Amino acid sequence: MKYIIVTFLFLFLSLSSSIDTALGEEIYRWNFKPAKNNEPSDTEEMYKDLLDKYGGFFIGDPNHKTLYLTFDNGYENGYTADILDVLKEKDVPAAFFVTGHYLKSAPDLVKRMKEEGHIVGNHSWHHPSLPEISEKRMKKELSKVKEEYEQITGEKDMIYLRPPQGTFNERSLAQTQKMGYINVFWSFAYVDWETNGQKGPDHAYKSIMRRVHPGAVMLLHSVSEDNAEALEKVIDECEKQGYTFKSLDDLLFKTP
Repeated sequence: MKYIIVTFLFLFLSLSSSIDTALGEEIYRWNFKPAKNNEPSDTEEMYKDLLDKYGGFFIGDPNHKTLYLTFDNGYENGYTADILDVLKEKDVPAAFFVTGHYLKSAPDLVKRMKEEGHIVGNHSWHHPSLPEISEKRMKKELSKVKEEYEQITGEKDMIYLRPPQGTFNERSLAQTQKMGYINVFWSFAYVDWETNGQKGPDHAYKSIMRRVHPGAVMLLHSVSEDNAEALEKVIDECEKQGYTFKSLDDLLFKTP
């Protein structure tokens, strides 16, 4: 009997390993390739193939001067209200990807995001690397965020996912798609998350304007004081250059 059980366990583990291997076990860390002269960014061909296969995206139409503002909200650092004030004044939509910590510590801001027409996306409960955890834990990490968001807002519309730490593989993309999520990566970012290394709003403004490009899915962090102070000037200058800010919903509905 003991031999049968051991054999069964071996076969089960082998089968699980085969499934994981078939879906791709190697872990990738998202990166984009900035272009000169505000031309659209690119990324690895394999990454684009995986996103096409599993319904994710990292950039909009590179032929149109449309921008998509997204913020990662791991924790509240006192600047999100200022960011929301600017977005409201300028009538600009954004997406905020929140963690469990953020939902628990700043529910009023999450409610305000939704009430003012912004998207609230899933950034997981504890911010783990999704391809490095089990499917069971992955479901728990994402479901807890979704359930807490529904408790706060009364809405059941959380469909966008920003993979924590920017890590992914074919398994994580396949499983999160199966759970009903659309993986949203980015074609623009700069080092803005170091709260002890803020360099002033002028640095943020120049860093953003240097890399802004048609179709950009812009990743900013709400913990940055520089971002909060520079945002109004960034929006004004982008619009002056002919850019339009749109919601991720607009991008989704235009994607085949």
